Amino acid sequence: MQTDPDQTPYELIGGAETVRNLVNAFYARVAQDPDLSPIFPDDFTEVREKQYMFLTQFLGGPHLYSQVHGHPMLRKRHLPFPITPRRAKAWLACMSRAMDDIRLQGPVRDFIFARLSQVARHMVNQPDDTSR
Repeated sequence: MQTDPDQTPYELIGGAETVRNLVNAFYARVAQDPDLSPIFPDDFTEVREKQYMFLTQFLGGPHLYSQVHGHPMLRKRHLPFPITPRRAKAWLACMSRAMDDIRLQGPVRDFIFARLSQVARHMVNQPDDTSR
């Protein structure tokens, strides 16, 4: 990613407003996804806010998530949920489409998506259901 070395991805994409728009677009897609919607609550209010705080911090913005919830410990916090390779792929597809929805483009998008892909793979905690 060729950018100003003094700017974080958070700053490069436009900060809080862009992160909020991305999170809203993402959860609109998650709600419609047959693989993801079963593991999310019916009301996205809390998870949407946690995602906003996490992505803000993850992208180099203020440490909102840690200030409220402590260290992210993503894998540990996600262990109660059945995250399969199929669901990780669906999560990434929803995020990619949400990035399309808000017109996030260029090297910064590629950089962010690559980092989120690493996170998604790390969250997998069980194999796909082969009976499907």
